[in-house]
Amino acid sequence: MQIDEQKAALIDALAQNAGFDGWTGKSLRMALSGLGRDAAEADLAFPGGRAEMIAAYFELGDERMIRARLGQGAESGTTARVRAAVAARLELMAGEKEAVRRAMAWLVLPMNAPRLAKIIARMADAVWFAAGDKSADMSWYSKRAILGAVLSATLLYWLSDSSMDSENTLAFLDRRLAGVGALAS
Repeated sequence: MQIDEQKAALIDALAQNAGFDGWTGKSLRMALSGLGRDAAEADLAFPGGRAEMIAAYFELGDERMIRARLGQGAESGTTARVRAAVAARLELMAGEKEAVRRAMAWLVLPMNAPRLAKIIARMADAVWFAAGDKSADMSWYSKRAILGAVLSATLLYWLSDSSMDSENTLAFLDRRLAGVGALAS
């Protein structure tokens, strides 16, 4: 799904508010008002409520990461390209760490496990796409499952990382990628 510019602007404004007020109707109404739109549009913008807001936020980040990485793949080796894509994905969320923290706090609740799994699966697929993966066999599934586990751990580590430019998170990611071995192309 391609998110249009108007919806992307709303998601960006919502993420800024979600860092303070969580992924709530209040944050959504404030975002709409901040964009000069009627706050009554809230029910139309995300009829699925918090779940839809959070899913749209992560989906927009995936789309932006893919656009940022397309044509970049100068890194040699599949693992290096995957690492670069994950680093780009984390960089896109850098200014919204508290919004991500609040989203993850809600997503890790047992009742939301399927939603979290879908978000992580979509993120893993986006990273592989940005890394230039063209597999169409059984490895397509295994690559995404392995990367999904690495992404989950890395994202949780990143939430508590206060190092400059997420250096500690990137070192953590390097260790996780080394732990799963060379990612085959």
